[in-house]
Amino acid sequence: MRTLLKSVLLLLAAVSLSLQGCKKDEEPQQTIADVVGSDSRFTLLRAAVTRANLGSALSTGTLTVFAPTDDAFRAAGLDANAINAAPVATVTAILQNHVLGTTTRSSALPVADNTEVTTLGNGKIYVTNRNGVVSVNGARVIQADVEAANGVIHVVDRVILPATGNVVQVASGNPNLSLLVAAVNRAASGNPAVLTALTGPGPLTVFAPTNAAFTAAGFANEAAINAAPPATLANILLYHVVPARVFSTNLANGDVTTAQTGRVTVAVSGTGVTVKGARNATAANVTAANIVATNAVVHVVDQVLLP
Repeated sequence: MRTLLKSVLLLLAAVSLSLQGCKKDEEPQQTIADVVGSDSRFTLLRAAVTRANLGSALSTGTLTVFAPTDDAFRAAGLDANAINAAPVATVTAILQNHVLGTTTRSSALPVADNTEVTTLGNGKIYVTNRNGVVSVNGARVIQADVEAANGVIHVVDRVILPATGNVVQVASGNPNLSLLVAAVNRAASGNPAVLTALTGPGPLTVFAPTNAAFTAAGFANEAAINAAPPATLANILLYHVVPARVFSTNLANGDVTTAQTGRVTVAVSGTGVTVKGARNATAANVTAANIVATNAVVHVVDQVLLP
């Protein structure tokens, strides 16, 4: 009996050690930096990490990384040449905007829209978890919970660029939106509340017409805008503003009330997003979405919306 009991105890000990060894073997051995370095989808992310000298930072600590694919970098106009030509501080700021200082798996994300999260660079990003689909500032998570020894990676389909200023400052930095900025300044000359609203804390969503859109609406240049009554421009501009932060992934079909109190009609399809004003014959196309400002998200449109 003693011999049998001894044999059973030895067998149980062997099984226990075997299970512990299996569990240890199953734990991720690669760091986040190793995963990024070995995955063929991340050649441009690797180039950015090298440019910013952040390889060691991604090998330590406890992190969550939203990792853009090569296609995501190219969609943002960032190929290898652009990355290597950019100032190190700029590349560092972009990368830090993709990193959280804690490990957050998809199951731990709140089921909500636009949950504000602070990044490693002390910026703000907005996470939406809706019907099992996760997005960050409108960038979709296309693969969640890639485990690493020091955290977790969520693969995203867009680069999550940091905000560079309020909505007027962001528009001022885009030469294709110069007539919009001129219209804001002209409207503010008669109604300072317009500028206050667009530079205040928000949050806002702004449908920003391009210069070509203003030209098609009868405002050929800055002189034409400055000849227009400020009240007319204020009425038009506030019709492009929604008093809430709504990324493209949160838009839905239906009418939306603007800061002007009128409504625009949003339509979402597999080919994109359109917005139609009350007096527009056709809907405007969103040609660039999810441009983040400190107080707003900007969607560029190809028509001026007419209330």
